[in-house]
Amino acid sequence: MSSLKKTLLALAAVALTAGYIWQANRVVAPKTATWQDVMTEARQGGYQLITTDDLASKYKIKSDSILLVDTRQEWEYRTGHIQKAVNFPMEPTWLSRWRNKGALKKLLGSDQNRFIVFY
Repeated sequence: MSSLKKTLLALAAVALTAGYIWQANRVVAPKTATWQDVMTEARQGGYQLITTDDLASKYKIKSDSILLVDTRQEWEYRTGHIQKAVNFPMEPTWLSRWRNKGALKKLLGSDQNRFIVFY
């Protein structure tokens, strides 16, 4: 291989590497979810949305039958959470939900009919 070809190949490798590093580390502003996005995702996942007022009413009547799951990071949970809530940190991505599926199933237990609130 001639030295010109070697030089061009090396430059191409450097350019590809630099392009990959730039692409992987660029700042991307996350899309702000709209209420319509939330409702669509809930409907697709088979979830029911309730208001904070509805939750407060249910919690006052029968707090023992409600499982509250705080999905914030552990340090955020330590700074304050709803009484009796359990912490289950989860990023809002399908990959995170898929990766934590087994642990989440264990946390939720066998009672599939109880009222569970993720916040």
